[in-house]
Amino acid sequence: MTTIRLHPHPQPLLLPVSALKPTARKPQVLLSPPPSPPPLTDSGLLFREKLSYLSSLNVDPHKALRENPDFRSCPLSALHSVEDCLSSFGLPRSSLGRILDMYPQLLTAEPYADLYPVFDFLLNEVRIPFHDIKKSITRCPRILICSVPDQLRPTHSFLRSFGFVGPHAIACQTTVLLVSSVKFTLLPKIEYLQSLGFEYRDVVNMVIRSPGLLTFSIENNYKPKVDYFLGEMKGDLAELKRFPQFFSFSLEGKIKPRHRQLVRHGFRLSLPEMLRVSDGEFNERLIEMQLKMVDNGR
Repeated sequence: MTTIRLHPHPQPLLLPVSALKPTARKPQVLLSPPPSPPPLTDSGLLFREKLSYLSSLNVDPHKALRENPDFRSCPLSALHSVEDCLSSFGLPRSSLGRILDMYPQLLTAEPYADLYPVFDFLLNEVRIPFHDIKKSITRCPRILICSVPDQLRPTHSFLRSFGFVGPHAIACQTTVLLVSSVKFTLLPKIEYLQSLGFEYRDVVNMVIRSPGLLTFSIENNYKPKVDYFLGEMKGDLAELKRFPQFFSFSLEGKIKPRHRQLVRHGFRLSLPEMLRVSDGEFNERLIEMQLKMVDNGR
């Protein structure tokens, strides 16, 4: 059996003398660390991403920057939170873009402070069903930038006292009335109708039947139509009381042309018969009246 002997004192490792000489080293050049890339600021990629986001919504970026300077410094996440809030109430992206383009201040709105209070008011005070909220906003997006305590609630209270209650309560079709000033918009129109000779209760009934009366301009709608109705058409107020929708038809596009055709042929129709039908139906009725007049003349 072979025995392996271990040296009790290991022999030192002998290196050649050349190995003990220090080797010449090239002087080291200390380089400063590379500069870190600049942060993504509004003047860089982040700002371009926000502009791209506006483009995807068909929102005019120049208008947005001009009317809402805060847009430049707001984070992209803030824009997404506004979209998420409005989308949660059923607004499609196409409507969302149109609304944000009309009111760029909404781009930097804070949902819980600015938007949800409006939705809460519509749902719980006006009592608009959830599925109709998107219709209310689409028809009157301005409501999103109105103050609930300063604008919406006082106007709603006035409209209720006027007669918009029960089956005539404010709905998605009449939400637009909520953004009107009671003092500068609603009362002057009510007072103008009274100045024509209508009793207050008559005005209430007319407005409840045709709520658009509270949205029409006195100077551009009421006065020229009243002048034509009383002057050229020789009408009376009783007919307007029965058919207040008269003010919703175009004076130049429908009222004058149809009335003049009737006058030319010596005919007369009530306001609903003259205005409610389409152009084709009106012409057919005119021909029937002409034929009947010929038959009676034989």
